[in-house]
Amino acid sequence: MTDIGYYDGQIGPIDTLKAPITDRALYFGDGVYDAAVCQNGRLFALDEHLDRFYDSLRLLRIPAPMEKSRLSQLLCDLAGRVDPAHSYLCYWQASRGAAPRSHAFPQNSAPKLMAFIQLMPLDDVKKPMRLITVPDTRFLHCNIKTLNLIPNVMAYQQAVEHGCDEVVFHRYGRVTEGAHSGIAMFRGGVFCTPPLDAYILPSITRKHCLQLCEQLGIPTSQQPFTLEELMTADEVLVLSTGCMGAPVASIDGCPVGGRAPQLLGQLQRAYWKKYTQQMQL
Repeated sequence: MTDIGYYDGQIGPIDTLKAPITDRALYFGDGVYDAAVCQNGRLFALDEHLDRFYDSLRLLRIPAPMEKSRLSQLLCDLAGRVDPAHSYLCYWQASRGAAPRSHAFPQNSAPKLMAFIQLMPLDDVKKPMRLITVPDTRFLHCNIKTLNLIPNVMAYQQAVEHGCDEVVFHRYGRVTEGAHSGIAMFRGGVFCTPPLDAYILPSITRKHCLQLCEQLGIPTSQQPFTLEELMTADEVLVLSTGCMGAPVASIDGCPVGGRAPQLLGQLQRAYWKKYTQQMQL
């Protein structure tokens, strides 16, 4: 089996599952989600993804659809139903429930849980990416992994139309993150990432990179940095669940990075080791 899904107690192939059109995720984006890599019947960093998922539920005041331990068991069960020889995306979301359309929270509805696993090759971290910059006009709750992703979708489409792989959001010159990734850099031997605040999602890959840098003795910085600093960085990195630290070759058509390949390779090898050990590949 190459895909499997779950919705509100039903399990089956993705195309066989249906959600009511009054699910608030459909007309309000009123929900939260998270995702993890699945391979060899295992889910990478599942506990950390679940922690972020339940934090997002709390911030949007959505009741948890089930206990964390039960959701973990459900996702692991789904992971065990697909071919272990491939890598997959395991995605799950919870909405506030199905109810007549009204901006106010519904009084008598239960949260709806949806999950699925589908094929997703891991990105090649040896292949440099090209990015474009986009002013960050998204709402000021980027720290919640909400379903409201239209600004991200529209910005990423700009990247696609420019033949690029991702965007660099910025607010008044300050770098925030990508449309579906975190942005980091090596500068002067220091691994630099924006601070955790309302402007960026608390990326699991970012957290792992900071932990690995500490283990490797690589200095880190969690301070705001500018587009100008990013453009002159020794290396620029894209951080996401499916892309564990790929280098960036250009931003807005200008060459960037390529000046600290040893540091980049050291971090990439450490991350791949962490991944393969947890997934027992």
